[in-house]
Amino acid sequence: MEKHKGALIDITLEKFFFVIALSCLLVLFTIMIFLFKEGLPILKHLSIGDFTFGTEWYPTSGNPRFGIFPLIIASLSVTALASLIAIPFSLAVAIYLSEIASKSAKEIFKPMIEIIASIPSVVIGFFGMVVVAPFLMNHFDIDSGLNLFNASIMLAFMVIPIIASISEDAISSVPLSLKEASYALGATRWQTIFHITIPAALSGIWTAIILGISRVIGETMVVLMVAGGAALMPHSFFDPVRPLTSNIAAEMAEAEVGGIHYNALFAIGIILFIITFIFNLIADYLSNKYKFKSH
Repeated sequence: MEKHKGALIDITLEKFFFVIALSCLLVLFTIMIFLFKEGLPILKHLSIGDFTFGTEWYPTSGNPRFGIFPLIIASLSVTALASLIAIPFSLAVAIYLSEIASKSAKEIFKPMIEIIASIPSVVIGFFGMVVVAPFLMNHFDIDSGLNLFNASIMLAFMVIPIIASISEDAISSVPLSLKEASYALGATRWQTIFHITIPAALSGIWTAIILGISRVIGETMVVLMVAGGAALMPHSFFDPVRPLTSNIAAEMAEAEVGGIHYNALFAIGIILFIITFIFNLIADYLSNKYKFKSH
C-alpha cells in the first residue's frame, strides 16, 4: 500500500512539473510570437539592409529614418568594454574565494558579493550619474560624463558578482582528488590552479561568462541613465551612445501604436532577441564542449 502510494505521488509530481515547464515554454513562445508580429511589419517600409545598416535614427522628423547600425555598435561596444573589465576581476574574485581565502574570509566576502548582485540597476545607474560622471568630467577633461565608458564601468560592476559567484561554484566543485594528484606530482598551488583547477571548471566558467554578457546586452536602466542617449556612431570611449535597449525604453511611450516607429522599436526587440539567443547557443556549446574536463 505504501509503495503504491509513493509511486502515485511520484507520478503526480512528475506530471505537475511537466505542466509547469510546458507553461513556461508556452509563455515564452507567446511572447516571441507577439514580438515578431509587431516588429516584422517594418519590412513593408524598409529593407532589412536599410534598417540594420542604416546610420541615421530620426523617427520623428519630417523625413523619418530608421537606421539602427549606430545603436547596434553602441550595444556591442558597451558589452565588449564591460566584459573586458568584468571578466578578469570576476575570475580573480572566484579564484580567491575558492582556492585562497580562509574559511572565515569566505564567510564574509561570499555574502557581500551576493548582496552586491542584488543591488537594483536603477541604484547603480544613479551612482553612475552623480558620482562617476562628475569624476570623469573632472579628470579626463570631457564635456559629459554620461558616455560609453561610464556605462561600461557600471555594467561591469553589475555583472562582476554574477560571474564571480557562478565561477566560484564551478571551481569549488572540482574534485579534490585532482588537486591532490597534482600536488603529489610536485606542482605548486598556482600551477595546480591554472593547469588543473581552471581547465576542469571551464564548463561552468564559460557558462558564467556568457550569462554575464547576456545580462549586459539586455540591461536597460543603467545604459538609459548613464550612456548619454546619443543615437550616433561612437568614435571614442568618451562619446555618448544609445544602445538598443535604452532606445526602446526611451521612445516606446511616444510611439504611435501600429505606426512605423512602433514597428521599428519592436524590430529592435527582435534584433536583441536574436543576439541573446545566439549567446545562449554559444553558452550551451561551450558548456558541453568542456563538460568532460570537470570529471
